Amino acid sequence: MGLSTIDAGMAKKAFLAGAKELEAKKEWINELNVFPVPDGDTGTNMTMTVMAAAREVAALEDPSMRDLARAISSGSLRGARGNSGVILSQLFRGFTKEIQDAEIIDADVLARAMARGTETAYKAVMKPKEGTILTVAKGMSDKAQELSLEGADMEALVREVIEEGDRVLERTPEMLPVLKQAGVVDSGGQGLMQVVKGFLKGLTGQAGELTLDAESGSFLTDGMSAAVRGQKSAAAGAASQDIETADIRFGYCTEFIINLEREYKDKDEEELKSYLASIGDSLVVVSDDSLVKVHVHTNHPGLAFEKALTYGSLSRMKVDNMREEHQERVIMDAERMAKEQAGGMSSAAASSAEPPAVSAESGEEETKPFSFISVAPGDGLREVFEGIGADWVIEGGQTMNPSTEDMLTAIDHVKGDVVYILPNNKNIILAARQAAELTKDRRVLVVPSATIPQGVTALVNFMPDLSPEENLENMEREMAQVRTAQITYAVRSTMVDGIGINEGDIMAIGDKGILGLGHTPFEAGMEAMKAMLDDDMELITLYYGADVKEEEALRLKEAGEELFPDKEFELQYGGQPIYYYIISAE
Repeated sequence: MGLSTIDAGMAKKAFLAGAKELEAKKEWINELNVFPVPDGDTGTNMTMTVMAAAREVAALEDPSMRDLARAISSGSLRGARGNSGVILSQLFRGFTKEIQDAEIIDADVLARAMARGTETAYKAVMKPKEGTILTVAKGMSDKAQELSLEGADMEALVREVIEEGDRVLERTPEMLPVLKQAGVVDSGGQGLMQVVKGFLKGLTGQAGELTLDAESGSFLTDGMSAAVRGQKSAAAGAASQDIETADIRFGYCTEFIINLEREYKDKDEEELKSYLASIGDSLVVVSDDSLVKVHVHTNHPGLAFEKALTYGSLSRMKVDNMREEHQERVIMDAERMAKEQAGGMSSAAASSAEPPAVSAESGEEETKPFSFISVAPGDGLREVFEGIGADWVIEGGQTMNPSTEDMLTAIDHVKGDVVYILPNNKNIILAARQAAELTKDRRVLVVPSATIPQGVTALVNFMPDLSPEENLENMEREMAQVRTAQITYAVRSTMVDGIGINEGDIMAIGDKGILGLGHTPFEAGMEAMKAMLDDDMELITLYYGADVKEEEALRLKEAGEELFPDKEFELQYGGQPIYYYIISAE
């Protein structure tokens, strides 16, 4: 007789096996990117999302179904990166809402959970497209419901659901012509299939050892870490930037999570905020259905903990002495500046050596009407955004999408009553919106900038005298007038937009597809400008990357000025990796 039910212990093992399977296949999934660019990161984003949950799940000993559901939901929600990662976290979120009250999972519960997960994920996407991870999820959930009505046992149900998922995945190129042209299936759907296949391996005892390495946070394989050691979390990088002033009234930066054990209403949140505000400042309280995240600067961390314990148990408690940290930061900043002045490490090398970091310029006032958070790759682009008003810049972009947790960390540390987030990349917008939804104590508005030039234009057009709604509308209207081209190299041969691309070609990628090809960044840059510029375009800005010499960038600017003498050209160091140039036209 086959497997008929799954208890919490079995579900824990199955989830970890799914995470392990995805982690093992992430590079293969990355290679399914439609555009043959060197930054295909669907596999990486989905893996980092599921591994954030896996770390919480692995820490549970003899969990209840509710404990397991909470760990999967909260871990994936905060760890979500990129569109694929956010959608995966929403699939988990809906799934766990259905199983959290169950003692065991049978075929009926599993089918309902898959359906609820699919429904939750579809709702999270403003304009769902068929032929994506959503379609694969729906195909599997529909099959699960059909089989549950037929009385199938658990193992048989999961196997047939996987077969259906593979069939739907194989059909995704017929639903999205861009996939068919590139000769690939949907990468997000493929990632989801690896999770479900790993889930089955966990149920049937074929997953092997499921041990997470405490140092790297990844699964161990044959006694060795499955991931590069020494990676630091973006949140830890953010914490190192907490203190920028020696005038510290409250000495301890105190952070913790309350795992709710009783009903938590709006009045409870107001009571908690009021108490914490009476013993400290820089207060941020973020909550969802099952937990509350707290950040407060206080001279009495113990009092904050005692108050929080009246709502539930505590986890991730952290107390930093900010006066000591300030002195360390002064020394570290001086050392960093000295290295940079001496030449230092190139921004491209820094990008590959470290995960996304967060930087900020902190003013003296405790609050202000509005703050801006921007995402940007490269030290030059960071300086551009700081120079036009960004309070906090998260380092990231195509090569590393910041997580929802990175966004929440940034929101924690800016001082505006209204916070604007500029993702500057279409693959980061969903994570930003998820962070906005999780923030309860302040208004967070996401400006849906899909490129760096759009983000620059949006921020420049902010007007302090307008309302938040008027500003958001104005910024969206202005950035819609901007055209963008990005110059990079092809990592494989394929066909995109009817254009044959060979491995090693230099591509000019526009807002809606390929603008042209060249043998060099200069040639591709010229092709981009010929394709994107018309009489309405007046200002052209060339942001050159870490791998481009200034004299080469000057040559492209001068060639553009000669070809388009009626337009104004500006040259700006961006320092971005992977992309030789980002070209803005407005």
